[in-house]
Amino acid sequence: MKTLYLMRHAKSSWKHAELNDLDRPLLEKGLKRTRLIINYLQTNNRKIELIITSHATRAMETARIIAHAFNVDDENIRVEKAVYMADPDSLMDQFYDLPSAVSDVMLVGHNPSVTNFANTFLEEKIDYLPTSGVVAISFETDKWEELPFARFKTEFTIFPKMI
Repeated sequence: MKTLYLMRHAKSSWKHAELNDLDRPLLEKGLKRTRLIINYLQTNNRKIELIITSHATRAMETARIIAHAFNVDDENIRVEKAVYMADPDSLMDQFYDLPSAVSDVMLVGHNPSVTNFANTFLEEKIDYLPTSGVVAISFETDKWEELPFARFKTEFTIFPKMI
């Protein structure tokens, strides 16, 4: 069994218009909402062993917060430029080379990419995944490269406003 957590980065700041989109930092409001999600995941006995994140500052900061909460070592945080503006196929490509020993992975990315990817698995589609929102999907397989062909089940969809 493999579990994939699809997360949109925490709420970021638009305060500094001179910053490149890749460089926008998180807002305190984003940190608080991410802590709500972390509490939800931990209360429900979820674990995360590896994180794949976009190279944008707001996504990497979100990934580090999650990593800290779940004791994920730095070597188990993969920063991938391809996650930044990916289509669903490009996001699926991120999982093929993961070790079979890893069962629980979180992808931290952006809209519309994460929403579009999540909707390929959701029976009830969502219009958009809000910041800090998570969709959890479990797959009946022991190998990440078999994800596209495995039976799957949506475990939950959680947004900060739902907590």
